[in-house]
Amino acid sequence: MEPVKDIAIAKDTNIRELLRQFRNTGFQAHHIAVAADIVQKMHEDKDCAIVMSFPCNLVASGLRGVMRQLVEQGIVKVLVTTSGTVDEDFIRSKSTYLQGEFEADDEQLGKDGINRMGNVFVPNDRYELLETEMPAILDAIAKERPRITPSKLLEEIGKRCPEGSLLKAAADKNVPIYCPGITDGAFGMQLFLFQQKRPDFVVDPVADLKQAVSNSFGFKRMGLIALGGGIAKHHAILSSLMRGGFDYAVYVNSSSPYRGSLSGATTSEAMSWGKVKPGNAVTVHGDAQIVLPLLAAMVLE
Repeated sequence: MEPVKDIAIAKDTNIRELLRQFRNTGFQAHHIAVAADIVQKMHEDKDCAIVMSFPCNLVASGLRGVMRQLVEQGIVKVLVTTSGTVDEDFIRSKSTYLQGEFEADDEQLGKDGINRMGNVFVPNDRYELLETEMPAILDAIAKERPRITPSKLLEEIGKRCPEGSLLKAAADKNVPIYCPGITDGAFGMQLFLFQQKRPDFVVDPVADLKQAVSNSFGFKRMGLIALGGGIAKHHAILSSLMRGGFDYAVYVNSSSPYRGSLSGATTSEAMSWGKVKPGNAVTVHGDAQIVLPLLAAMVLE
Protein backbone atom coordinates (compact mmCIF):
# COMPACT_ATOMS: atom_id res chain seq x y z
CA MET A 1 0.00 0.00 0.00
CA GLU A 2 1.18 3.49 -0.92
CA PRO A 3 1.34 6.21 1.73
CA VAL A 4 -1.23 9.01 1.68
CA LYS A 5 0.35 12.24 0.44
CA ASP A 6 -0.74 15.84 0.83
CA ILE A 7 -1.85 17.77 -2.24
CA ALA A 8 0.50 20.62 -3.09
CA ILE A 9 -0.78 23.41 -5.32
CA ALA A 10 1.62 25.67 -7.23
CA LYS A 11 1.00 28.54 -9.66
CA ASP A 12 1.66 26.25 -12.62
CA THR A 13 -0.32 23.21 -11.38
CA ASN A 14 -2.46 22.01 -14.27
CA ILE A 15 -5.38 19.59 -14.22
CA ARG A 16 -3.31 16.58 -15.24
CA GLU A 17 -0.88 17.23 -12.38
CA LEU A 18 -3.72 17.79 -9.92
CA LEU A 19 -5.34 14.48 -10.87
CA ARG A 20 -1.97 12.75 -10.55
CA GLN A 21 -1.76 14.04 -6.99
CA PHE A 22 -5.33 12.87 -6.31
CA ARG A 23 -4.04 9.33 -6.87
CA ASN A 24 -2.22 9.34 -3.51
CA THR A 25 -5.07 10.81 -1.48
CA GLY A 26 -8.17 9.33 0.11
CA PHE A 27 -11.92 9.32 -0.38
CA GLN A 28 -13.41 10.17 -3.78
CA ALA A 29 -10.40 12.19 -4.97
CA HIS A 30 -8.53 8.88 -5.28
CA HIS A 31 -11.40 7.38 -7.28
CA ILE A 32 -11.41 10.40 -9.61
CA ALA A 33 -7.69 9.83 -10.24
CA VAL A 34 -8.33 6.15 -11.00
CA ALA A 35 -11.17 7.19 -13.33
CA ALA A 36 -8.81 9.61 -15.10
CA ASP A 37 -6.31 6.81 -15.69
CA ILE A 38 -9.01 4.53 -17.08
CA VAL A 39 -10.42 7.23 -19.38
CA GLN A 40 -6.89 7.89 -20.62
CA LYS A 41 -6.47 4.17 -21.37
CA MET A 42 -9.78 4.14 -23.27
CA HIS A 43 -8.66 7.13 -25.32
CA GLU A 44 -5.22 5.72 -26.11
CA ASP A 45 -6.62 2.30 -27.07
CA LYS A 46 -7.28 2.84 -30.78
CA ASP A 47 -9.41 -0.31 -30.93
CA CYS A 48 -11.72 0.96 -28.18
CA ALA A 49 -15.01 2.75 -28.82
CA ILE A 50 -16.03 5.05 -25.95
CA VAL A 51 -19.73 5.13 -25.06
CA MET A 52 -21.14 7.87 -22.84
CA SER A 53 -24.52 7.59 -21.13
CA PHE A 54 -26.24 10.46 -19.32
CA PRO A 55 -29.69 11.79 -18.30
CA CYS A 56 -31.03 15.00 -19.81
CA ASN A 57 -30.59 17.18 -16.71
CA LEU A 58 -26.84 17.31 -17.40
CA VAL A 59 -27.57 18.86 -20.80
CA ALA A 60 -29.72 21.49 -19.10
CA SER A 61 -27.14 22.30 -16.43
CA GLY A 62 -24.24 23.39 -18.65
CA LEU A 63 -22.37 20.11 -19.22
CA ARG A 64 -23.57 19.99 -22.82
CA GLY A 65 -20.53 21.93 -24.07
CA VAL A 66 -18.04 19.38 -22.68
CA MET A 67 -20.06 16.53 -24.21
CA ARG A 68 -20.10 18.33 -27.54
CA GLN A 69 -16.31 18.78 -27.44
CA LEU A 70 -15.76 15.08 -26.76
CA VAL A 71 -17.97 14.23 -29.75
CA GLU A 72 -16.45 16.84 -32.07
CA GLN A 73 -12.91 15.68 -31.31
CA GLY A 74 -13.78 12.05 -32.00
CA ILE A 75 -13.23 10.86 -28.44
CA VAL A 76 -16.77 9.61 -27.79
CA LYS A 77 -18.25 7.31 -30.45
CA VAL A 78 -21.72 6.54 -29.04
CA LEU A 79 -24.18 8.46 -26.84
CA VAL A 80 -27.03 6.98 -24.81
CA THR A 81 -29.47 9.38 -23.18
CA THR A 82 -33.06 10.21 -22.25
CA SER A 83 -35.78 11.93 -24.25
CA GLY A 84 -35.37 15.21 -22.40
CA THR A 85 -31.97 15.69 -24.03
CA VAL A 86 -33.85 16.66 -27.20
CA ASP A 87 -35.82 19.25 -25.21
CA GLU A 88 -32.82 20.75 -23.46
CA ASP A 89 -30.47 20.70 -26.44
CA PHE A 90 -32.94 22.03 -28.99
CA ILE A 91 -34.24 24.79 -26.72
CA ARG A 92 -30.82 25.88 -25.46
CA SER A 93 -29.56 26.03 -29.04
CA LYS A 94 -32.14 28.73 -29.71
CA SER A 95 -32.72 30.32 -26.30
CA THR A 96 -31.43 30.25 -22.72
CA TYR A 97 -32.08 28.55 -19.41
CA LEU A 98 -31.66 30.64 -16.27
CA GLN A 99 -29.62 30.24 -13.09
CA GLY A 100 -31.90 29.99 -10.08
CA GLU A 101 -31.88 28.60 -6.54
CA PHE A 102 -32.61 25.24 -4.95
CA GLU A 103 -34.51 27.01 -2.16
CA ALA A 104 -36.86 28.93 -4.44
CA ASP A 105 -40.56 29.45 -3.75
CA ASP A 106 -41.93 26.77 -6.08
CA GLU A 107 -45.54 27.81 -5.63
CA GLN A 108 -44.65 31.31 -6.81
CA LEU A 109 -42.53 29.95 -9.66
CA GLY A 110 -45.55 27.96 -10.83
CA LYS A 111 -47.68 31.11 -10.83
CA ASP A 112 -44.95 32.94 -12.77
CA GLY A 113 -44.77 30.21 -15.41
CA ILE A 114 -41.27 29.04 -14.49
CA ASN A 115 -40.29 25.39 -14.19
CA ARG A 116 -37.50 24.52 -11.72
CA MET A 117 -34.89 21.86 -12.45
CA GLY A 118 -32.76 21.95 -9.28
CA ASN A 119 -31.27 25.43 -9.44
CA VAL A 120 -31.92 25.80 -13.18
CA PHE A 121 -35.06 27.74 -14.13
CA VAL A 122 -36.90 27.14 -17.42
CA PRO A 123 -39.70 29.60 -18.31
CA ASN A 124 -42.73 28.17 -20.08
CA ASP A 125 -42.02 30.07 -23.28
CA ARG A 126 -38.92 27.92 -23.80
CA TYR A 127 -41.13 24.87 -24.18
CA GLU A 128 -43.46 26.88 -26.41
CA LEU A 129 -40.46 27.23 -28.70
CA LEU A 130 -40.23 23.44 -28.90
CA GLU A 131 -43.97 23.14 -29.49
CA THR A 132 -43.87 25.75 -32.26
CA GLU A 133 -40.90 24.43 -34.25
CA MET A 134 -40.85 20.67 -33.71
CA PRO A 135 -44.04 19.73 -35.65
CA ALA A 136 -42.61 21.06 -38.94
CA ILE A 137 -39.34 19.19 -38.34
CA LEU A 138 -41.18 15.95 -37.59
CA ASP A 139 -43.37 16.42 -40.65
CA ALA A 140 -40.32 16.81 -42.91
CA ILE A 141 -38.72 13.70 -41.40
CA ALA A 142 -41.92 11.64 -41.63
CA LYS A 143 -42.25 12.35 -45.36
CA GLU A 144 -38.81 10.81 -45.92
CA ARG A 145 -38.92 8.09 -43.23
CA PRO A 146 -42.43 7.04 -42.11
CA ARG A 147 -40.86 4.29 -39.99
CA ILE A 148 -37.72 5.24 -38.10
CA THR A 149 -35.59 4.29 -35.10
CA PRO A 150 -35.01 6.77 -32.25
CA SER A 151 -31.30 7.08 -33.15
CA LYS A 152 -32.10 7.93 -36.78
CA LEU A 153 -34.80 10.34 -35.66
CA LEU A 154 -32.34 12.19 -33.41
CA GLU A 155 -29.80 12.22 -36.23
CA GLU A 156 -32.33 13.86 -38.56
CA ILE A 157 -33.28 16.41 -35.89
CA GLY A 158 -29.58 17.06 -35.28
CA LYS A 159 -29.10 17.91 -38.96
CA ARG A 160 -31.74 20.59 -38.54
CA CYS A 161 -30.30 22.09 -35.33
CA PRO A 162 -28.05 25.17 -35.26
CA GLU A 163 -24.34 25.18 -34.47
CA GLY A 164 -23.63 24.60 -30.80
CA SER A 165 -26.17 21.80 -30.56
CA LEU A 166 -25.04 18.44 -29.18
CA LEU A 167 -27.44 16.65 -31.52
CA LYS A 168 -25.95 18.50 -34.50
CA ALA A 169 -22.39 17.67 -33.44
CA ALA A 170 -23.33 14.00 -33.17
CA ALA A 171 -25.05 14.02 -36.57
CA ASP A 172 -22.03 15.72 -38.17
CA LYS A 173 -19.63 13.14 -36.69
CA ASN A 174 -21.89 10.11 -37.35
CA VAL A 175 -22.13 9.43 -33.61
CA PRO A 176 -25.38 7.56 -32.91
CA ILE A 177 -27.56 8.74 -30.03
CA TYR A 178 -29.60 5.90 -28.55
CA CYS A 179 -32.69 6.91 -26.60
CA PRO A 180 -34.72 3.90 -25.40
CA GLY A 181 -37.23 6.03 -23.44
CA ILE A 182 -37.98 8.30 -26.38
CA THR A 183 -41.52 9.20 -25.21
CA ASP A 184 -40.55 10.26 -21.67
CA GLY A 185 -40.19 14.01 -22.04
CA ALA A 186 -41.59 17.14 -23.67
CA PHE A 187 -40.25 15.84 -26.98
CA GLY A 188 -42.10 12.58 -26.37
CA MET A 189 -45.31 14.55 -25.98
CA GLN A 190 -44.58 16.20 -29.33
CA LEU A 191 -44.22 12.74 -30.87
CA PHE A 192 -47.56 11.73 -29.37
CA LEU A 193 -49.34 14.80 -30.71
CA PHE A 194 -47.73 14.45 -34.12
CA GLN A 195 -48.76 10.81 -34.41
CA GLN A 196 -52.40 11.77 -33.88
CA LYS A 197 -52.16 13.57 -37.24
CA ARG A 198 -49.82 11.05 -38.85
CA PRO A 199 -50.72 7.61 -37.41
CA ASP A 200 -48.56 5.99 -40.10
CA PHE A 201 -45.44 7.54 -38.52
CA VAL A 202 -43.78 4.91 -36.32
CA VAL A 203 -40.72 5.23 -34.07
CA ASP A 204 -39.26 1.76 -33.44
CA PRO A 205 -37.02 1.49 -30.32
CA VAL A 206 -36.71 -2.32 -30.62
CA ALA A 207 -34.96 -1.95 -33.97
CA ASP A 208 -32.55 0.45 -32.27
CA LEU A 209 -31.65 -2.12 -29.62
CA LYS A 210 -30.90 -4.60 -32.41
CA GLN A 211 -28.65 -2.00 -34.03
CA ALA A 212 -26.90 -1.16 -30.75
CA VAL A 213 -26.20 -4.83 -29.99
CA SER A 214 -24.97 -5.43 -33.55
CA ASN A 215 -22.71 -2.39 -33.42
CA SER A 216 -21.15 -3.58 -30.16
CA PHE A 217 -19.82 -6.67 -31.94
CA GLY A 218 -18.09 -4.41 -34.45
CA PHE A 219 -15.68 -3.02 -31.85
CA LYS A 220 -12.69 -4.96 -30.53
CA ARG A 221 -13.01 -3.21 -27.18
CA MET A 222 -15.51 -0.83 -25.62
CA GLY A 223 -15.32 1.70 -22.80
CA LEU A 224 -18.20 3.26 -20.90
CA ILE A 225 -18.46 6.61 -19.15
CA ALA A 226 -21.80 6.41 -17.33
CA LEU A 227 -22.90 9.75 -15.90
CA GLY A 228 -25.78 9.41 -13.45
CA GLY A 229 -28.13 6.46 -13.72
CA GLY A 230 -31.56 5.53 -14.94
CA ILE A 231 -32.58 4.10 -18.28
CA ALA A 232 -29.65 5.58 -20.21
CA LYS A 233 -27.08 3.87 -18.01
CA HIS A 234 -28.89 0.54 -18.07
CA HIS A 235 -29.46 0.60 -21.83
CA ALA A 236 -25.75 1.19 -22.40
CA ILE A 237 -24.59 -1.74 -20.29
CA LEU A 238 -27.42 -3.99 -21.51
CA SER A 239 -26.40 -3.39 -25.13
CA SER A 240 -22.90 -4.70 -24.40
CA LEU A 241 -24.00 -7.77 -22.44
CA MET A 242 -24.04 -10.19 -25.37
CA ARG A 243 -20.47 -9.30 -26.33
CA GLY A 244 -19.26 -9.98 -22.79
CA GLY A 245 -19.54 -6.51 -21.29
CA PHE A 246 -17.42 -3.35 -21.34
CA ASP A 247 -13.63 -3.65 -21.28
CA TYR A 248 -13.33 -0.30 -19.49
CA ALA A 249 -15.94 1.41 -17.31
CA VAL A 250 -16.18 4.61 -15.29
CA TYR A 251 -19.39 5.30 -13.39
CA VAL A 252 -20.03 8.76 -11.94
CA ASN A 253 -23.13 9.06 -9.79
CA SER A 254 -24.46 10.39 -6.50
CA SER A 255 -26.82 7.50 -5.71
CA SER A 256 -26.36 4.91 -2.99
CA PRO A 257 -25.70 1.27 -3.95
CA TYR A 258 -27.45 0.03 -0.80
CA ARG A 259 -31.00 0.17 -2.15
CA GLY A 260 -30.50 -2.22 -5.06
CA SER A 261 -31.26 0.38 -7.73
CA LEU A 262 -29.51 0.46 -11.08
CA SER A 263 -28.77 4.17 -10.64
CA GLY A 264 -26.72 3.48 -7.51
CA ALA A 265 -25.16 0.23 -8.73
CA THR A 266 -21.37 0.17 -8.94
CA THR A 267 -19.05 -1.18 -11.63
CA SER A 268 -18.29 -4.01 -9.20
CA GLU A 269 -21.96 -5.03 -9.09
CA ALA A 270 -22.07 -4.90 -12.90
CA MET A 271 -19.34 -7.55 -13.01
CA SER A 272 -21.71 -10.02 -11.37
CA TRP A 273 -24.00 -9.60 -14.38
CA GLY A 274 -21.23 -9.80 -16.95
CA LYS A 275 -21.87 -6.21 -18.03
CA VAL A 276 -18.41 -4.94 -17.07
CA LYS A 277 -15.17 -6.91 -17.23
CA PRO A 278 -12.82 -6.96 -14.23
CA GLY A 279 -9.71 -4.80 -14.29
CA ASN A 280 -10.25 -1.31 -15.67
CA ALA A 281 -13.37 -0.19 -13.82
CA VAL A 282 -14.17 2.29 -11.07
CA THR A 283 -17.17 4.06 -9.53
CA VAL A 284 -16.88 7.70 -8.52
CA HIS A 285 -19.51 8.80 -6.01
CA GLY A 286 -19.79 12.43 -6.95
CA ASP A 287 -21.47 15.12 -9.03
CA ALA A 288 -20.99 14.45 -12.76
CA GLN A 289 -21.26 18.20 -13.35
CA ILE A 290 -17.92 18.54 -11.53
CA VAL A 291 -16.21 15.24 -12.34
CA LEU A 292 -16.67 15.08 -16.13
CA PRO A 293 -15.00 18.45 -16.85
CA LEU A 294 -11.98 17.29 -14.84
CA LEU A 295 -11.74 14.01 -16.79
CA ALA A 296 -12.31 15.73 -20.13
CA ALA A 297 -9.77 18.46 -19.42
CA MET A 298 -7.18 15.82 -18.55
CA VAL A 299 -7.74 14.02 -21.87
CA LEU A 300 -7.86 17.23 -23.92
CA GLU A 301 -4.72 18.56 -22.20
